[in-house]
Amino acid sequence: MNPLWLMRMAKWAHHPPSLRQVKIGAAVLAAVLAIWGLEAAGLWPDWATLERQPRVPRL
Repeated sequence: MNPLWLMRMAKWAHHPPSLRQVKIGAAVLAAVLAIWGLEAAGLWPDWATLERQPRVPRL
């Protein structure tokens, strides 16, 4: 495990995030899971899906 993560966890233990930050994080996570669920169920619209363009080789 990266030591920077240990430092971040120690910081969060000593100074936990505010309730507002937790609510924002939960809302973002819920939105991501909702989008993923719609896409997995086949309900995501085609106009919102990106299509990869073929890569042009550089000369």
